[in-house]
Amino acid sequence: MYTSTKISDDAIVRRSANYLPSIWDYDFIQSLRSEYMGEQNIAKVEKLKEEVKMMFKEATSPLNKLEMIDCMQRLGFSYLFKNEIEAALQILHNNYIHLGHAHNEEELHATALEFRLLRQHGYFINQDVFTRFMDEKRELKDCHRGDLKGILNLYEASYVLLEGENVLEEAQVLCIKHLQEFVKEKNIIGEEEYLVMLASHALKLPSHWRMQRLETRWFIDVYEHNKDMKMKPTFLQLAKLEFNMVQAIHQQDLKQVSRWWKKTELGEKLGFARDRMVEIFFWSVGAISEPEYGYSRTILSKLGELLTVIDDIYDIYGSLDELELFTDAIIRWDTNAMDGLPDYMKICFLATYNCINELAFDVLKNQNLHIISYLKKEWAGICKAYLLEAKWYYSGYIPSLQEYLENRWVSIAMPLVFVHAFFTIPNQISEETITCLEGSPDMIQLSSLICGLADDLGTSSLEIKRGDNPKSIQCYMHETGASEEEARKHLRYLIGEAWKKLNKEKMNNTIFSQAFMGLLINMARTTQFIYQSGDGFGGEDRKIKDQITSLFIQPITMID
Repeated sequence: MYTSTKISDDAIVRRSANYLPSIWDYDFIQSLRSEYMGEQNIAKVEKLKEEVKMMFKEATSPLNKLEMIDCMQRLGFSYLFKNEIEAALQILHNNYIHLGHAHNEEELHATALEFRLLRQHGYFINQDVFTRFMDEKRELKDCHRGDLKGILNLYEASYVLLEGENVLEEAQVLCIKHLQEFVKEKNIIGEEEYLVMLASHALKLPSHWRMQRLETRWFIDVYEHNKDMKMKPTFLQLAKLEFNMVQAIHQQDLKQVSRWWKKTELGEKLGFARDRMVEIFFWSVGAISEPEYGYSRTILSKLGELLTVIDDIYDIYGSLDELELFTDAIIRWDTNAMDGLPDYMKICFLATYNCINELAFDVLKNQNLHIISYLKKEWAGICKAYLLEAKWYYSGYIPSLQEYLENRWVSIAMPLVFVHAFFTIPNQISEETITCLEGSPDMIQLSSLICGLADDLGTSSLEIKRGDNPKSIQCYMHETGASEEEARKHLRYLIGEAWKKLNKEKMNNTIFSQAFMGLLINMARTTQFIYQSGDGFGGEDRKIKDQITSLFIQPITMID
């Protein structure tokens, strides 16, 4: 029988991070409405889809097909043409194998675009296709140095590289130098003006690393400046209408999770914790935005807010004795374990317990799978990871970077999120996939590591100022004597190396569905965006407010 000793609150000194309250009013969220719902809009989309299918079918040039696929992806509606795109890429890959090189080997733009798209869709292309564009000094040949479109596409292609691909690493460095020169050039007009806009954007973060839904919103606006695209009017019309219709679906999802969050009253009763329901929903959409995955987004959003509250309990509010009791209660997964918890922990424990058991019930009901043991294991793992960091803090211990990272990929909470999300995506669950999932496959560890390092880069300065546990930057500085800038550079290097491995894992994946693999990669992309310029999640300036507005509140203006 479980017994515990309740801790007196009288002698505990509570810390505070002074988090500001949510800037998103509940009634405002519930008032969101969209005119882009209903049969009339669906009919318009179907008509435009048929036009695009015909254009795609009539495109006889492989390069034209590649450019259309690229635009479909960046404009956000490629998921509507999965079969057509996959068939076209399969033919292109077969030609590559037959000919021994990428199509149109003399053109840098075509070669780089084909290389990137094929690799992104799981086809292996050898990096040596780019050696013909280099001279003996490993510089771009003179005839390519003024080719802005080619260099831009080579730069983007260089980010789907794998470990040990030195040709692509060298090409990336060269492209950065040349693109920076193009961006600085003042006298650029015509098509190059559009390309410079793309180059300037890409230098901040390559498209392969960007949050795709937000990239779609940005690219729709920019695409209107491309005066040479014959398919522009039809593509733009479909992109805008599809974006607004999906936005309407996301609004309904957001209203649902907002009602759930208000019903828990955790935001009111645990005022020390971050109330970031809307920002977390933004994160969920970044991970999986397609209309049919509303249930996945709902579960991800609920998980995100529960984890945020629990993280703040471990990082800021709870005493070490309380944290040990809470960890034990989570491991036991038993409501009797609540008896010894302080009141603020009781409500958090029960909200978590009920939410996760409800997910397990849904899966049992709909898929005839009993998954509670898998979910309990992940919650035990995350709380143990949180507790270890708390013990480091209270003892003043600074781990080595390796020791820190071995715990960090778990404490970022992404393994837990991924396991829960896995069971929300239909048509992928089997004994083989569950067994693989239980072993924390490399793809989960790599995506989690990228998220953890990106978080540390964005939040470390603020957290150290308020006296929180040392992050990876401080661990590396303490271990090596490096400066903060040197430590940040090393972390960015580790992120790049993790991306190389993640690219390979995606290419070699034969077990998990494309939807789940996309979620793993998109979670890394979204986390990098949120922490790209600091703490875009918990910070006072709320860096992602405008992006949230553009994705969920303001539709794109349609022009008939």
